[in-house]
This record gives sequence, structure tokens and C-alpha cells, in this order.
Amino acid sequence: MCVDLAPPHLDRPFEYVVPATLDAAARPGVRVKVRFAGQDVDGWLLERVERAEHEGRLLPLRRVVSAEAVVAPQVARLARAVADRWAGTLADVLRLAVPPRHARVEGEDGAAPPAGATTPGPAPAAVAWDAYRGGPAFLRHVLSGGAPRAVWTALPGPGPHRWAAAVAQAVATCVLGGRGALVVVPDARDVDRVCAALAEVGLVDVAQGGPVARLVADDGPAARYRAFLATLRGSARVVVGTRASAFAPVADLGLAVCWDDGDLQHAEPRAPYPHVREVLALRSELEGAALLVGGHARTVEAQHLVATGWAHEVAAERATVRARTARVRALTSVELAREGPAAAARLPAPTWRAMRDALAVGPVLVQVPRAGYVPVVACGRCRTPARCTTCHGPLGLTSADGPPSCGWCGRLATGWRCDECGAAALRSVRVGSERTAEELGRAFPGATVRVSGARAAGGVLAEVPDRPALVVATPGAEPHVASGYAAAVLLDAAVASAGEHLGAEVDALRRWLGAAALVRSATDGGQVLLVGDGAARPTQALVRWDPAGLAVRELDERAELALPPAVRVAALTGTRDAVAAVVARVTVDALEVLGPVPLPADPQQGAALEPEVRALLRVPPARGAELARAVAASVAIRSARREGGAVRVQVDPADLL
Repeated sequence: MCVDLAPPHLDRPFEYVVPATLDAAARPGVRVKVRFAGQDVDGWLLERVERAEHEGRLLPLRRVVSAEAVVAPQVARLARAVADRWAGTLADVLRLAVPPRHARVEGEDGAAPPAGATTPGPAPAAVAWDAYRGGPAFLRHVLSGGAPRAVWTALPGPGPHRWAAAVAQAVATCVLGGRGALVVVPDARDVDRVCAALAEVGLVDVAQGGPVARLVADDGPAARYRAFLATLRGSARVVVGTRASAFAPVADLGLAVCWDDGDLQHAEPRAPYPHVREVLALRSELEGAALLVGGHARTVEAQHLVATGWAHEVAAERATVRARTARVRALTSVELAREGPAAAARLPAPTWRAMRDALAVGPVLVQVPRAGYVPVVACGRCRTPARCTTCHGPLGLTSADGPPSCGWCGRLATGWRCDECGAAALRSVRVGSERTAEELGRAFPGATVRVSGARAAGGVLAEVPDRPALVVATPGAEPHVASGYAAAVLLDAAVASAGEHLGAEVDALRRWLGAAALVRSATDGGQVLLVGDGAARPTQALVRWDPAGLAVRELDERAELALPPAVRVAALTGTRDAVAAVVARVTVDALEVLGPVPLPADPQQGAALEPEVRALLRVPPARGAELARAVAASVAIRSARREGGAVRVQVDPADLL
């Protein structure tokens, strides 16, 4: 039994005796109720054996919640591997892998594949992969039942199904070979695009008699559980979904695809915080399935898979890349020096002229790194950042005439005055998408302006009409256009590429390429303008359209500095005695301990609390899972998060095991 309990020291199987009345229903994988520490708790039955290992008296199984075996054997193995890798518990991972039960859906007729279910016909012409070096060979291995692993740098191009068409052809090839497939994408818009591309190659939804299941939490509990059961019962051989679908119980998995692995939505925000890319990599090894990690950009973690030889690169030749991409220009202060004082404008004259000309032939995309109106303001006299007097959070404006409000606690800062100089005037420091749309409306009177973003009035737009318009979007919310944008303007390059976190430059390039990939090719008049003095390396990589080059350089630097992913790191934060106790208990080969070093005191916590320190435990990647297990065996992890490639664990003396 895996008992659904939080304490890490209970992360082990427990034995119960199965009463004769439950013998038929108690199958491995079912949900059950058991008695534990004087109360009824939930659990999952993992295995039935004849003889118990425990020599004492065993408690009986209370009841079987459902006869549906929701934990498939391959998912149980994967969940255990994920828990070991991320210092988590099996119960935590199973809560992520198995959706909540929906009794009405379980009672629906769906135990067998629907009559008349479509079977794959001849292999589709994999024309989308002909442009890639190694692409056709990858599909041949998948078709023959092999397990190749590839890191794919997708070509740009207009239309909603360009990259999705390549994914659909790879999935269809896998299904033709007699195996199942799993595609994990960042959001529901991408799920729709992949499902539409799969329909074009003859693979339709299970509701229409096809083998494809859409597994998305946003669809609601009933729809999600229905798709999960269709996969579990064998009706669906192809699953397309978001983050949690990485654990979908696809039978005889032959291909796992992770699209845009640098997107933050692939990182699970709940314990034990696994990432889709690593989950699918583990699954590829455990089940002998092919793995395809793709995107317009390339993350450092994906490049590490290539550099170590664990995966092969699938990318187009430089001549093909140049033919498919738009013309990219970086309008830095050096490039705009001839403009004089006008070079300091947020929308310089060359950008305005390029947008005016592009609007005559099609829509223009404007990417803004910040949402809202004016998210950050400062003192108009001394330029000191404006802070909330209650929580010390940043102040911003939500409209042109309203008072500033705190971005953390939401309080209105009426009557605000600067603590440094006493001035009451404010100036904008960061301009958001809504203010940008307002400015563009004045700069281009008569032009249609659309805003796409999570905080926009119309939400995130999936697609916009193929006619002249200005489309203002935040990174990741760019809508598609059937024939591609005539131009894309990437504003505030310095803001987009700023940041002290590990991988800030690679993340900036990924966001820029995500927008630039939607623009028509240079032969069709497409152009991309990067406005502002962004960081030099991502700017150069964008102009050259060379995401792999930046990833290679970043990985080399991290390897030299012993930073993730070249090493595995656990960061322990807490009182000096607590951290020292955990460090003393962790015995792993090739372990390197850095610190502990004192952390700056938090003025809001007061002086009564004992000062905290932080220690870094660093091991080679091959020892990463061993390090995670050792840390989890030493401390009850109440607070942990992934930051900069490390797992940061808050240690409290009361939690030492």
C-alpha cells in the first residue's frame, strides 16, 4: 500500500491484509481506504502478495473506493523514480499523476475501444521532417520500434500548425508502428493546435471514434477524468495535454514529445516540483520509448542532453534556416545614434516607419515584456523606486488617472510621497501592454489594436484575423495568424533580458524567438525589430537566429563554474545547527559542500528569530537522485522550490528525522 500521507518519513509501502469479501475488488492500482494512526486515510494498492514481510498483526483493508485500477504499473514505476529524483514522496507524485475521481464518469460505458475506431492507414508523408538533419532517420527508428532520443530545434514559419504538423507526423508514424504516443505542451492553445494537426493526418478524438485523448485540467474535472479513463482502458493510444499529462497511462508508449521545454508552465509548482522534460526523460528510459524535446529555442538543459550524448540533435542546415526566417534587426542605441535625441524614444522613428509600412500588407505583432498599464513607477524627482508603506512592495498604475497601488498587497497609495526627497510626482519605470496599446492607438490613428494577455480584457487570443492590425501581446500570449505577421516589434529589450537568475539570457532569447517565429520569411517581406539595448549575447543570437549557439556557450560556462545542469545542487536554508545536522547526515560519493554562509536578515521578521544560513550540496549529475534521497531521508521537507536549477529546502530543527 502507498498511504496518502504527507510526512516524508512515511514514504514507504505498508502492508495490510485483504479480507475475503474484498478479494476480487482489491486489484493492484485501485483506490482504497485504510486505517492508519487511528483514522481512515486514502491510499493506493500497489501489489498483492501471498505472504507478508511484517511478522506482527496486520490491519485489514477497510474498503475499495473504486474498482478502477487508476495506477498503472508503468505509472507507479515512473512515480517512484520521480519521487527519488526530486526528494519527494510517492504519495505526492501520485496525487499529480492520478486526477481526482469522478464517480459519474466511471459509470459511463467506455470499458472497451469504441466500435468503428479508426486505425492508422499508410504512413503520412513526413514532409515537415525532410528539412531537418536527422529528422527522417528519427522517424524511421520510431516506426521500427526503436527508442531514439532527440533535441529538435524547430524552424519558424507562419500558420498555426507549422511545428504542430511535424509533431503530428511523428505521432502518426509511431501509431503506425503499433505503439502509443504522448505529447505534452505548455497550454490549452497548443493542445488545440496539436489536435487539429493530428486530425489532418487522420488521428481524431476518441469522442469521434479516434485514438486521441485530450488531457487538460482546464477542461474541467469530468472531461479530464473521462480522457484519463479512455487512456487507462485502451480507447486512446495518443494523449495530448499539459503538464500533468506527462504521467498519462499510455499503453505500450513508443514516443514522448515535450514541446517548448523552456516554458515555465512545464515546471510543476507543487511538491516535489518535477519538470516535464525530466519526467519524460525518465519515462523514456523506464519504458523504452523514443523522446523528442522540441522548441524554436533551445534550453541549456536540453543542450546538456546533447552534449552528454544522451540525445541527438535534430536541426536544419543554416541555408534552410536563413531561407525560412524573417530579417532581424537590433535597434540598439548605437544603431539609432544618427537619430539624435529621438533615439531615446520607446518607439524610435525607424521602428515607426517599419510598422507603418508593414501595416499596409498585414498584421504587426508588438511584444511587451510586462503586462498591465504601468507596473512600476518611481519618484519623479530623485528616481527612487516607489514602495508601498505597508508591505514595501512596488507601486504601479492600473490606469492613466487612478492612484498608484501596490503590486503585492493591492493597497492604494493615496497621498504618496517619496521617503528620500519628499516629492509627490511619479514617473513610469516599466510600461505594460495596456499602456503600450494606448500609445500605439495614438501613434497609428485608424489602425485596429488588439491586446492579448492573461490580464487583458479579452484574455489570451489564440488566433487573429489575417488583415492589417496592431497586436500587442506579452511573452507566450502571441496569437497566430494564418499567413504570418508582416512584422514583429520586440520592445524594451533591456527589460526583457535583464535578471539575475540563472538562464536569464536564454529565457529572453526563447521569448523573442517565440514571437519572431510567427513572422513571414524575409523573402515574403517579413522583418523583426528588437528595440532597446538588450544583453549582447541573446541579441546576437537572435540576429543570427542561433539558439543552439547560445545554449552551447551558456552550458560551457556553467560546466566551468560547476552550476546546474552540469551538476546537481541542493540548497539547505535554516538555522546553523539545523543545516549542520543535515549536512552531517548526507553521505554521497563525490559530494562537495559549499558553506554554510549567513544570509541577510529580513527586517520584517524582527531580531527575535535566530539568523539563518545556507549551504550548497553539489554532486555530479549521476549522483543527483542519490543526493535527493539522502536529503529527503534526513529532514521533513515542509518548504522546497526549484530556483536557478537547484532544489532549495527550508530546514527547521523540529523537522529533523
